[in-house]
Amino acid sequence: MVITGLGPHGERAVPADQIVMSEAEAAAARAGRYSVAVVLHTTASDWSSQELAGMVSVLGSYSAAVVEVVDCGFDMTVQSRELQRLAQEPVDAVISIPIGNAAVADAHQAISRAGKTLVLLDNAPTGMLPGVDYASVVSTDNFGLGTIAAELLAPHLPEEAVAGIINYGVDFFATHEREIAFRKWMQLQRPDVTLVRERFKTIDEAGAAFDRLVAGNDDLEGLFVTWDEPAIRVIAAARARGLDLPIATVDLGITAATELCEGGLVKGIASQRPHEQGVAAGVATLLALVGRPLPPWIALPGLAVTERNVIEAYQVVWHAPAPPALLNARKWNLPRQATS
Repeated sequence: MVITGLGPHGERAVPADQIVMSEAEAAAARAGRYSVAVVLHTTASDWSSQELAGMVSVLGSYSAAVVEVVDCGFDMTVQSRELQRLAQEPVDAVISIPIGNAAVADAHQAISRAGKTLVLLDNAPTGMLPGVDYASVVSTDNFGLGTIAAELLAPHLPEEAVAGIINYGVDFFATHEREIAFRKWMQLQRPDVTLVRERFKTIDEAGAAFDRLVAGNDDLEGLFVTWDEPAIRVIAAARARGLDLPIATVDLGITAATELCEGGLVKGIASQRPHEQGVAAGVATLLALVGRPLPPWIALPGLAVTERNVIEAYQVVWHAPAPPALLNARKWNLPRQATS
């Protein structure tokens, strides 16, 4: 698939599958026996578990150790504090997903000022430059994800519909890109659709954001929610009101995938490939550690998931068999459990 978005500084993407190690670089990486810390916005999500699994697998293959995983709980203050601490720790590299922009910039710069390699996921904080303050940003094509979500939601919107956007209320490049792309596609392809928006600052506030949106738009006929975990809260809020609204979202977590598979409110998912992104981040980190300059933005395309291909997509994204919840929703003929 084509990568349509640009990086944080307007860079064109280098596809992740083009970032590979030479035999000499692989040998140097193994000889270095590097230590790496990973700083995540949260560890309590399907996306994070797969992202981390991808990193750990490739780093371990080249004798690098993941010595610490920090869960920031979506808290910028926690992230800044932990990065400042890691700048003083004996680690060779840090892989971090910045939760915000300006608020976490100084803390991320502390890592590079301490002489450590810094690889970013999805976002580059304000004022930070590639090759100076960080080695590279490794990301999904978030602009492409917004486009996919719009394409998947559009067939479920009647003419002259009012569609809502429920987005993350924090200055965050990835979710901004999704909304920009969603709006652009609708403007070009469905100019009859009126778009309205509400924001949430924490995942648990997403249901309240939906309630506010409905209070001001009782003619709402569809929704785009910026990723799957807040979408689950929105689904609960919609059902509490007795509303049957088609929803498109991002990320193929098991709950959203089951909702899609069962013909529920979720009608389409623009899925990231977190395991592959984690692998790419691990490879980029090792290459930076052995001295290879990296492209400033390394990206992966998204995957369009519908009720028809959700089983296959789940297996591709999660590198695992589809769980019984999905198989049962599709009424596959499951083998009987063996009895002793």
